[in-house]
Amino acid sequence: MRALSIAATGMLAQQTNVEVIANNLANMNTTAYKQQRAEFQDLLYQNVEQPGAQSSDSGTLVSSGIQLGAGVRTAAVYRINSQGTLTQTTNPYDLAINGAGYFHVQLPDGTDAYTRAGNFALSPEGQIVTQDGYVVAPGIAVPANATAVTINTQGQVQATIPGQTAPQTVGQFELTRFPNEGGLNLLGGTLLSETPASGSPQSAVPGSPGFGTVQQGFLEAANVNAVEEMTSLITAQRAYEMNSKVITAADQMLQQTAQLAGQ
Repeated sequence: MRALSIAATGMLAQQTNVEVIANNLANMNTTAYKQQRAEFQDLLYQNVEQPGAQSSDSGTLVSSGIQLGAGVRTAAVYRINSQGTLTQTTNPYDLAINGAGYFHVQLPDGTDAYTRAGNFALSPEGQIVTQDGYVVAPGIAVPANATAVTINTQGQVQATIPGQTAPQTVGQFELTRFPNEGGLNLLGGTLLSETPASGSPQSAVPGSPGFGTVQQGFLEAANVNAVEEMTSLITAQRAYEMNSKVITAADQMLQQTAQLAGQ
């Protein structure tokens, strides 16, 4: 009775689907979170009668054949990298990327990470860092006596110093892009890392061709649509229930067969 195992794969697939939806809803208020979507594939088929096989000595062919499916499996969990809404915070160290690109972050072990979450702050040494204290490349230090910090759309950081008429340029942000953003590895904490699937990073000043700009005093909200996620949740729940009904029906058929065999 293949229906039991086929329906079981369907239930496992919908369980994965619900878990992905639950993670999307849980991160509705996570800065720069990107919605995920589960994708599925059918499993290998048993070819009882191969389509196109010769059905007679006269050369007639089987038009469709008999191919019995074995169920479904999770093929991938995609990230939907659409732009989230930019929300104003008025915090001078909050930065949002309007367009394509990632901020480059230097982890304590010397490796590189990337993020679109620009809720930055200052370290005790005056460097611009993430909420976890990781330095945002290229390592921009703001003078301790600065009275104001301005970051323009091209990522140039300027500090107003007492006694100086013109603001002092203290650093320049760069943005990084990848040929395949879906190939980036999720590290948690809104950080991602490069993989062979993502391709090599390409860096440039914000506003360069193909790169977004930087908006000071804004944060990018998650791109999760609550109504869409709830609709998907209901669909996944109903699909799970229908697969469980198939298992119940197959079990009843086996019981009837056992009863007949026992007579």
